[in-house]
Amino acid sequence: MGSKSVFGPCFIGFLWVLGRSLYPLLLASIAFNFLAGKTIAWSIHSGGRKQASIFLGIGVIANIVVLAYFKYWDFFILQTNTLLGSSIPIVNIVLPLGISFFTFTQIAFLVDVRRGGVIEPNPVHYLLFVTYFPHLIAGPVLHHKEMMPQFRNSATYQFNWENMAVGSSIFAIGLAKKVLLADGVAGYVGPVFDAAGHGESVDFFEAWGGALAYTFQLYFDFSGYSDMAIGLSRMFGVVLPLNFHSPYKARSIADFWRRWHMTLSRFLRDYLYIPLGGNRNGSARRS
Repeated sequence: MGSKSVFGPCFIGFLWVLGRSLYPLLLASIAFNFLAGKTIAWSIHSGGRKQASIFLGIGVIANIVVLAYFKYWDFFILQTNTLLGSSIPIVNIVLPLGISFFTFTQIAFLVDVRRGGVIEPNPVHYLLFVTYFPHLIAGPVLHHKEMMPQFRNSATYQFNWENMAVGSSIFAIGLAKKVLLADGVAGYVGPVFDAAGHGESVDFFEAWGGALAYTFQLYFDFSGYSDMAIGLSRMFGVVLPLNFHSPYKARSIADFWRRWHMTLSRFLRDYLYIPLGGNRNGSARRS
């Protein structure tokens, strides 16, 4: 399949990104990681696996530094000023939409290239993979190896009534979760937390009611968006991984973790926990 066959979906995603004023950072990140992936692949092909690991380390650190700067720099300044009594000015950084998800996606891509699992020679395909807009704001976290075969399949770009019916149903469920349930209980959350924040007395039932309302608001908001992303993508003929699996039915913390934001849990397991040795190297490595 040539680049023209993916130009339409890629261009739609690019316009969406452009409209959110995100494109300079996103395009710079895409260019850097695509070149880093090609460099790692070239090093492996040339027999320099140690060199490939060095390039991988540089790529991962660069991604983490960018993510930490945009998400936490002002927070670090505030904490420093509080602890040391300093007056370092706040930068007031505008957090780019979706930076966590396209950063994690590209870190996974670099690690998969180092492992020899993927090679992406086409920059247009890679651009499509990263800018695929349904998942950018709140996930799910995507993997190159599960998305690119779908993008290369010509059947993906043919209209399918079954995909439209399934996708629209999932989208409607997600929209109902967000608008009817999450937004519906939000009115019970703010007054309780605001009162507690201002030092006002909150009785037993108000406290528990506010806490439970926030619990449901958080879940229905997040899982609702994930359902909308999965449904919208399915309308285009692309299947995204499930991100929530009834987490409040979990019988333990470990089971809850496996059911909540499943693609992030998978990312942390495959690209952090297992590479660090899992539970084989003691509690110090796990912590």
